[in-house]
Amino acid sequence: MKVYLAKTAGFCFGVDRAVSMVEQAAKDGLNAVTLGPIIHNRHVVQRFAEMGVRQVDEVSEIEDGCAVIIRSHGVSRAVYEELEARNLTILDATCPFVKRIHEIVRKATERGRQVIIIGTRTHPEIVAIAGWCDNPVVFENAAELQAWLDEDPARTNLSVTMVSQTTSTEALWKSCCEIIKKVYTNAEIFDTICGATEKRQKEAIALAGLCDGMVIVGDAMSSNTKRLAMICREHCKLVSLVDSADELDTTLFSNVQSVGITAGASTPAWIIKEVNNHMSDEIRVENAAMEENFAELLEQSIKTLNTGDKVTGIVTSITPTEVYVDLGTKHAGYIPYSEISSDPAAKAEDLFKVGDEIEVYVVRVNDMEGTVMLSKKRLDTVKSWDEIETACEEKTVVEGVITEENKGGLVANVKGIRVFIPASQTGIPKGGDLSQLIRQTVSMKITEVNRARRRVVGSIRAVTAEARKAAAEQIWNEIAEGKTYHGVVKSLTSYGAFVDIGGVDGMVHVSELSWSRIKNPAEVVKVGDEIDVYVIGFDPEKKKISLGYKTAETNPWNLFLNQFQVGDVATVKIVKLMTFGAFAEIIPGVDGLIHISQIADRRIGKPEDVLSEGQEVEAKIIDIDEENKRISLSIRALLVEGDDEEYGDEE
Repeated sequence: MKVYLAKTAGFCFGVDRAVSMVEQAAKDGLNAVTLGPIIHNRHVVQRFAEMGVRQVDEVSEIEDGCAVIIRSHGVSRAVYEELEARNLTILDATCPFVKRIHEIVRKATERGRQVIIIGTRTHPEIVAIAGWCDNPVVFENAAELQAWLDEDPARTNLSVTMVSQTTSTEALWKSCCEIIKKVYTNAEIFDTICGATEKRQKEAIALAGLCDGMVIVGDAMSSNTKRLAMICREHCKLVSLVDSADELDTTLFSNVQSVGITAGASTPAWIIKEVNNHMSDEIRVENAAMEENFAELLEQSIKTLNTGDKVTGIVTSITPTEVYVDLGTKHAGYIPYSEISSDPAAKAEDLFKVGDEIEVYVVRVNDMEGTVMLSKKRLDTVKSWDEIETACEEKTVVEGVITEENKGGLVANVKGIRVFIPASQTGIPKGGDLSQLIRQTVSMKITEVNRARRRVVGSIRAVTAEARKAAAEQIWNEIAEGKTYHGVVKSLTSYGAFVDIGGVDGMVHVSELSWSRIKNPAEVVKVGDEIDVYVIGFDPEKKKISLGYKTAETNPWNLFLNQFQVGDVATVKIVKLMTFGAFAEIIPGVDGLIHISQIADRRIGKPEDVLSEGQEVEAKIIDIDEENKRISLSIRALLVEGDDEEYGDEE
């Protein structure tokens, strides 16, 4: 016969913590009592009684001056307040997972929600949970829950919060969740089944399916032990629940080839070992292996955790507020949502899956409550500091998101680390708008790291400078007169505009900016404008490039010739009056002359007698001198034509 021992058999960390607190109280010589059995195991309770720590069932039985140890199942708020009112020393051994349920239902009651509890009504854990909220309803199975809903249709309008006994089965919990989700859209559902319980049950199912017989070790009063037996009976015909080796009837297993052994969370290791040894004196390999396993478990149970430690654990459950992690110690590890990631938009379910092995940072250890607060964010930050220091030393490029602007420059988030980028290193010209980079992902180099002062300085300009250098080399290798580039106006002077053509700055002289006579480049372009330019000339030695902006296509004279011819009438604008006539703008950059003899249909003394600067009039094009780029206009020609038409009508 082969005997298989479940890896998770025996004390869970909550029970282990409670037992350790009683042992410590006895060791310290305290006059201590436990309010109810510290755990559901008569052998443990009897052992503590022999050590001087007796059990009482009511608060009234506790003598003044005693230290009272609250059992792992917890107590109601009324009992807790009664103990406080008597000024008794309270040692709270409530399982941290159970303590969390107390907090959930208390807050639910404060918000006026109906609390639903799934579990055994008479179990002390359920009694305690119910005592932390108002008017809860407890259901032992899905049928009871459904019947309660059917009994009064108005109950479907309630705002409900549902929790479970920590030792409940996954199947029961899921069936209740399905009912609630069908009825309520605003239900708060907290999966409060202990991760260790769930793991123990799954392991029991696997063993029961593998073996011919199963032995469940534990006190018959233990809820999780009874559930293990119930689960195993669904997968194995021969199941025996025993309190100790003395109750084991080995004749039941005389004709089987394999037996699995598991135990409830409140079963001491020494009882499990006795049962295993009693199964067969011939199985020494399994016993030896088991002793080794218990030695390992003992070492883990006394392993200390300190703030700042990096530890590895297994994700056991994910709730709306925390991620629970099994660290292999007696402490309940949890990661608050605020410590999951530096990204405020990150979701726990996207980052973790139950069963994942993760490395975390120990933030705070609470030995009294048996909990340890963990942080994934802080460990990631520590790693990020290492990566940023390496990037600084090796001068590698990193990416970050610009989060804010301050008076000295910009702030970026790089791997969760705050990086300051001085204004001079942003790549934005002096006086430019730094805010345009906010929420943008940028590449930069880390130029300074001081971990002690938590100061990191970066430079976008260092990256763009390298890129410009490479682009400049390519431009100088390929440059040629007449070649066109799409560039950006970088700065303006009185004599022209400097344009970045992709790594190199060239200058467009003021005379090359416009066909019209201009006094300042700002009349045509402004800093930041994207324009198309072409190479007029270049000097590789002096690294100078002359660019042109005005082209034949934009030449106003060409535009005029394409649009007008002799005999056309145009609306013109008087721009200058002379003694011999008036100059008028036909299109921007092209003027024509209206001779004094062509201003009116009569003799006038001077042009201003009829015209004024800025006036718009109709004029006829009577001559175009393409060689000298001169245009003659006439207002008189239109007046004479009008008279002729009027005379013709009269005839």
